[in-house]
Amino acid sequence: MEEMNYRSATGEAALTDAAVVARVLAGEVSLYELLMRRHNQKLYRVIRSYLKQEQEVEDTMQDTYLKAFEKLYQFRSDALFSTWLIRIGINNALAKLRERKRLSPVAFLLDQPEDFSHLLTQVNYMNPEQLAIRQEVKQLLEKAIDSLPAKYSVVYNLREVEGMPIQEITQCLHLSESNVKVRLHRAKSMLKESLFKLSVNRDVFEFGNKRCDALVGRVLKALPSDYKL
Repeated sequence: MEEMNYRSATGEAALTDAAVVARVLAGEVSLYELLMRRHNQKLYRVIRSYLKQEQEVEDTMQDTYLKAFEKLYQFRSDALFSTWLIRIGINNALAKLRERKRLSPVAFLLDQPEDFSHLLTQVNYMNPEQLAIRQEVKQLLEKAIDSLPAKYSVVYNLREVEGMPIQEITQCLHLSESNVKVRLHRAKSMLKESLFKLSVNRDVFEFGNKRCDALVGRVLKALPSDYKL
């Protein structure tokens, strides 16, 4: 991310990270903004590798900057600030993942064996949150099945959803047993591919100007202006 022009006039943009840290530690808290703007893009992409929900990513970035500020006195000037910051960010992201009591529906589906059919039935003993997750999983899977070509979806539905024996399917569709098995295997593979595509974000994970400004503003607002480390 480009540094802001208003810093260039005072020469602060040319300061090294270590020099900025030293001045922040000496009481120039406002200079912490330089460090955030320099490393927002990199930190975003790193945390975005672990967490996929944009709001969760930004919240984790904010927590990372606040934690880094609190521990700034631990930073060694002979190290790279970016490396130090990223380690804090990764630890925060991993902590978020550990706190989760559930997986996202797509991640949950991708973690399943190729037999997805058990996911299409509701389980009575689930709590409301689990039922909501299962319903979303069910909808994703149904959408993926609907996207299959008819010759594959019919075999999958008859075998995996309806539980029809292979021999009976061969009679219904006038296919050989080996053909039914091949189509069933292909249907499962295509489902995996379809579900995987749902989990892939195709953008380049940019953390643009407005989002950058908003995050910097939130962090600076959370820092006490007269705080001296």
